[in-house]
Amino acid sequence: MWKSDDAVRSFAASAQQRERERHEQVLLLARLLPFDQQDAFTFLDLGAGTGAASRVLLAEYPRASAILAEYSPQMTAEGHRQMAPFAGRYRYVEMDMLASDWPAEVPPQLDAVVSALSIHHLPDARKQAIFGEIFGRLRPGAWYVNYDPIRAPDAVVEAVWERVNDRYDPEAPYERAHRTPQEQARYENHVRYMIPLAPQLEWLRQAGFIQVEVFWKRLDWVIYGGCRPGLTVSPSPSGRGPG
Repeated sequence: MWKSDDAVRSFAASAQQRERERHEQVLLLARLLPFDQQDAFTFLDLGAGTGAASRVLLAEYPRASAILAEYSPQMTAEGHRQMAPFAGRYRYVEMDMLASDWPAEVPPQLDAVVSALSIHHLPDARKQAIFGEIFGRLRPGAWYVNYDPIRAPDAVVEAVWERVNDRYDPEAPYERAHRTPQEQARYENHVRYMIPLAPQLEWLRQAGFIQVEVFWKRLDWVIYGGCRPGLTVSPSPSGRGPG
């Protein structure tokens, strides 16, 4: 759906509100990377869309450079417009996350990989495979961190999450029952391949990651990550980056 001009225009129109709502989580994702603010490093943003996560990282680390992997030309075009303040510090590469062949423009070794709201769009087998591919692209000691929604492990937990979310957003039940066709299509695309947290952490470990951790969680939203063995570092705002 992200190769539809109408879908991207609709997405972009509400982007500022979404980015404000998620800013603290994306900033936490940025600060989990083991770099000082003045470190120079290159990170890959998988499924980057219009660059919302990359903009937060580039603002937090003024000497960092970003590679934004995105498959939709429409999202990339909108991304170039929004990324203008960071001209010279980023580049887009066309990448289909459903394919195992990574574009040649992605370096064989990266200082960090991040993803935000993209992994949950992949079928389970592809989620597991891409974790291994990410692992293979990281320098020893480098980190992968992901911010994503998850599915509840069972119906009881799902009901708890929905009840609590509805308390915070009393209009949510009405909105669920009165989605427009376009909103319903976006919702179905959003949840189609969403799964619980536990198997994702296990797939990271199977891929070879160590120090796999959940760094933040609120009901159906989570930030988790892991490190490629090698140089021992911990993800903290003041930690040193991979050499």
